[in-house]
Amino acid sequence: MAAVLDLVDVTVRRGDSVLLDRVSWTVEEDERWVVLGPNGAGKTTLLQIASAQLFPTQGSVHVLEERLGSVDVFELRPRIGLTSAALAERIPRHETVHDVVVSAAYGVLGRWREMYDDLDHDRAESLLRELGAKHLAPRTFGTLSEGERKRVQIARALMSDPELLLLDEPAAGLDLGGREDLVSTLSMLAYDPDSPATVLVSHHVEEIPPGFTHALMLRQGRVVAAGLLDQTITEQHLSATFGMPLTVSHEDGRWAARRRTRAR
Repeated sequence: MAAVLDLVDVTVRRGDSVLLDRVSWTVEEDERWVVLGPNGAGKTTLLQIASAQLFPTQGSVHVLEERLGSVDVFELRPRIGLTSAALAERIPRHETVHDVVVSAAYGVLGRWREMYDDLDHDRAESLLRELGAKHLAPRTFGTLSEGERKRVQIARALMSDPELLLLDEPAAGLDLGGREDLVSTLSMLAYDPDSPATVLVSHHVEEIPPGFTHALMLRQGRVVAAGLLDQTITEQHLSATFGMPLTVSHEDGRWAARRRTRAR
């Protein structure tokens, strides 16, 4: 099975700062990964590399079997579905939800004069329906709640039938109900064998949807642990990642963590 992502000894420097430090990581096409770590761990930088938005200072990166530095990234990027806060800020608030989704077929933000055929419109409608957002189609993006915007962004990310889906902190800003709705949606995608390889970035183990298979933990730009979810989400690894003693529980397919209390 071909790897959709293959990073070998990847380092990213900005001035005197090292954002990623000799990171090696491989994602296969049937895997669903969560990337965990505190603020400043390098999670967003890693996703920028994976989405061909950023080149490493050192090391090699293959995305969808294409090596960064020897491929036209403008041909590669449409094969990658991406959701992020930065991307959401660029979506015109007056755009209808349907147009936000369908315009991903051309890889543009803000529909203008491009023409779409019936298949494009049907796919956009189908994706919104699958994500429980069909009723939002005529609404403008700016009128949506944060949870509704997240669903629309995922539909947009899936519009081009990507081979790799990257989700940068999709639950950020959601209340408890919104988070649980999103986790349910992502779990549905994770269990779908036709869904692309997926990478979800998060600060919280509580946001890991059932159906995800692997975890990568980062701290200060370095890999703390990586592998199968059950073998990687341990108290030892999580405590090392977040720099404090943590206890971990796993029940009904969901994870939880809290600070370990001292024994009296």
